[in-house]
Amino acid sequence: MNAEMINERDLITMKLLYYFITIKNYNPIIVQGAKNEIWLENLEEDVKIVRIVNNYIHNNEQMEFDIFKTKRLVNKIKKKTFSFKMQVLNIFTDLGENVNFQKISTDDKIYKYINVKEEEDILNNSIIQSNFSDLKNNFQFNENGFNLFLKITNEINQKNRQEAIKNGDIFEPKKIIVTYVLIGILVFIYLFGLITKTDLIQPFAVYGPYIRYYNEYYRLITGTFLHGGILHLLSNCYALYIIGSQIEGFYGKKKFLLIYFYSAIMGSLLSITLSDYASVGASGAIFGLMGSLLYFGYYYRVYLGSTWKSNILPVIVLNIVLSFMVPGIDYFGHIGGLIGGILMSMAVGLKYKDNKRDQINGIILSIIFFVFLVYLGIFLK
Repeated sequence: MNAEMINERDLITMKLLYYFITIKNYNPIIVQGAKNEIWLENLEEDVKIVRIVNNYIHNNEQMEFDIFKTKRLVNKIKKKTFSFKMQVLNIFTDLGENVNFQKISTDDKIYKYINVKEEEDILNNSIIQSNFSDLKNNFQFNENGFNLFLKITNEINQKNRQEAIKNGDIFEPKKIIVTYVLIGILVFIYLFGLITKTDLIQPFAVYGPYIRYYNEYYRLITGTFLHGGILHLLSNCYALYIIGSQIEGFYGKKKFLLIYFYSAIMGSLLSITLSDYASVGASGAIFGLMGSLLYFGYYYRVYLGSTWKSNILPVIVLNIVLSFMVPGIDYFGHIGGLIGGILMSMAVGLKYKDNKRDQINGIILSIIFFVFLVYLGIFLK
């Protein structure tokens, strides 16, 4: 390949790829049925899909078919990624003169269209200026021709390698310690009560009247380490082993502990707010870990693929349904733990997902939820 073989359209395409992949963290995706098109995806941006179309479109009929096909493909992506709304930017680099682009480009607010003949069409476009105001500053290069092509290609490849390393760090198996320690504590406490014939439930269970009137606030935690029978213990230990090891690996040990204990307390607080029955068990904390897994799965749903919808979400829904259907289960504690797990996961944040706004909102909501339940469950009731 030499400089003469690289035309202006190819250079514009390479510059766009450089900007969206290396600067805006879009990821190339494979879309079945798309030819001479490049699809880029970033679910954290307002414009979630950028589509660069190098295919020649001759007339309005071809353009209408392209729009129809694109919307059908986007609907498939929405279902796959569990997205309800998805703005799409279509950048055409080879539209024929017979295409009535003015009419098409003003018809739809969700699907945005740009017709590019030369670089200025991108730099001065109102859609670009309102959604990607920093593009102009990242569209200038000292290199030209083939040297520019090599530079952009190398930087895109380097960015892809960095992303691969990050994803490997997130999903590679980790050494699990905290989960096993928690399981060991649960088993030890149960065996201690069984062997010594000591009644631990009466003095340590989550029980609203004693917490409110005798200030026995320790029950909010101690009750979550007790179990009413061997089946209760084994089912919770198994769930903790399966889900806890995942959360510890994805979030790290410190964040895992924050999520676990906050969820346990929120489950206990909602339980005493809406029920006057004594309750025991780690289920509230485990449901918090389910909420945390749900939060993680949502943000990494592109990498988890159909696993997120076919495995993670149904398991959580099934457990919630069973909480209401099986007699004797403290479903209020489960719901409180689930909400707590989601909020605390938002507060501690996800590795390599530097979203300070979500973290701040998570911290604020976690505090509000805690104060709200303390007020309702302890001071008001």
